[in-house]
Amino acid sequence: MIDPFGRTVSYLRVSVTDRCDLRCVYCMSEDMTFLPKAEVLTLEELDRLCGAFIELGVEKIRLTGGEPLVRKGVLGLFRSLGARLGEGGLKELTVTTNGTQLVKMADEIRAAGVRRINVSLDSLDPATFTALTRWGKIEPTLDGIFAAKAAGLDVKINAVAMKGVNEGEFDRMLAWCGEHGFDLCLIETMPLGEIGGDRTDQYLPLSVVRARLRETWTLEETDYKTGGPARYFTVKETGRRIGFITPLTHNFCESCNRVRLTCTGMLYMCLGQDDSADLRRVLRDPSVDQAGLRDAILEAIGRKPKGHDFVIDRRRQAPAVARHMSVTGG
Repeated sequence: MIDPFGRTVSYLRVSVTDRCDLRCVYCMSEDMTFLPKAEVLTLEELDRLCGAFIELGVEKIRLTGGEPLVRKGVLGLFRSLGARLGEGGLKELTVTTNGTQLVKMADEIRAAGVRRINVSLDSLDPATFTALTRWGKIEPTLDGIFAAKAAGLDVKINAVAMKGVNEGEFDRMLAWCGEHGFDLCLIETMPLGEIGGDRTDQYLPLSVVRARLRETWTLEETDYKTGGPARYFTVKETGRRIGFITPLTHNFCESCNRVRLTCTGMLYMCLGQDDSADLRRVLRDPSVDQAGLRDAILEAIGRKPKGHDFVIDRRRQAPAVARHMSVTGG
């Protein structure tokens, strides 16, 4: 699939649920109203949609949420998509999770064909973790991370950088990741959805963070890629990598290779734009066959915009887009 600007779309992020067992302050408001079941695609419908994308050339699928692992029966979707790895056209199946369910599910996730996972962990301090998640305890996430490692999964830690919240922890987190064999990826906060706070108070440019880290660590440039937007450096002292996702200070739109499918079947061609395509309507139309579904996807890809409009500014209090990060999983 080629978009109007000549970019190959080969990466699909699929939100399997809008629900989560945590309430991270940059992702959700505290009192979320979740979708009624009738609006959410069944796992079989999600599987059919993913199949259509694979037929059109998608090589990487990442399951997200909400928290994807709280969706009942989701392991069946992992197994079905995992069966498409290799000769089925899919090159990688992966997941982003908060880690709370991994003690129970890590072995089965790996058995389905997943080899790499991302775990959201914004702080190693128990009190800060609870404050950021509004009620979570750090122990289930840490236990889940080590269960994933024991299952043979490569773990990357994702942390959203927030001014005055966790900005003093990144040296410690880098050392901890090095000690346990994890890569670390830092992410700038993004203006998605009303979260009940002022994002200008949270925003921390990663150019500042990188300069601070270089006072202690040797960060060597690398051409390592995972298919996502992060720019990676090798940490000489640990041999692991650190990535930086910078939608505001250095956006990655010119190389964007991905689209996002929500659990309701809405396809968003850009994280930072509201333009979308209703694939649930197409999917549930009995007169539309698989070829018609592929045509609907191609029509949507033909409307993929050149870039996003992310701005974080006190003069612009409203988020760039109204939907919460939990709708598309980042």
